[in-house]
Amino acid sequence: MKRFYKIVAVTDALGVTLDNKPVRTPARAELRLPTRVLADAVAAEWDAQVGDIKPEAMRLTGLANAAIDRIAPAQADFALALARYAESDLLCYRADEPPELVARQEAVWDPWLNWATARYDVAFEVTSGILHTPQTPATLARIAEAYAAFDPLMLAALNIVVTVTGSAVLGLAFAEHQIDAEALWAAGQLDEIWQAEQWGEDNLAVAAREARQQSLAAAERLRDLLVQ
Repeated sequence: MKRFYKIVAVTDALGVTLDNKPVRTPARAELRLPTRVLADAVAAEWDAQVGDIKPEAMRLTGLANAAIDRIAPAQADFALALARYAESDLLCYRADEPPELVARQEAVWDPWLNWATARYDVAFEVTSGILHTPQTPATLARIAEAYAAFDPLMLAALNIVVTVTGSAVLGLAFAEHQIDAEALWAAGQLDEIWQAEQWGEDNLAVAAREARQQSLAAAERLRDLLVQ
């Protein structure tokens, strides 16, 4: 779609307008944001479009649309789905060889499990290999309780973090500003990074990696704008 508007503005109600007409989500809800800085950032995405409108370049708008249209109507179920990643959290499944990979996993992942243990009064079962090792019901309930407290916009950001990393624990650390996008990538893609170091990468893998990294960066920007 071609750019059809001239003036982008933010309303007093923190909505975004195009030539005085409100921007709406795909489900036709009015797009309104909770903070002025976030509203300004979304408006800036619309204002930056030249010629063709490129939705892929409007990541904050996309996340806000998802929060309003998909997450808010089923917020509890959405939060629970992310919390359930704790049942098979990436950080709890370790390699048993080679020793260098084992050591790297311990160095990168153990501090986050220790942080979650202290922060949420939980305990995690760590195993080697791919066989499922269940976590205690008390731990899973506590993680679910934590995710249930997040609003739809934070859940939109967390959806990226948790699905890219495979870790509910890293998602909680992200939500509490304990970890940034760069460290998330290093932790969540540790095994993939290790394999690339040993065997190299192909062009398709590089393109997929860059897309995931951009998604994490967008999630981090949304998180930070929510508290300004």
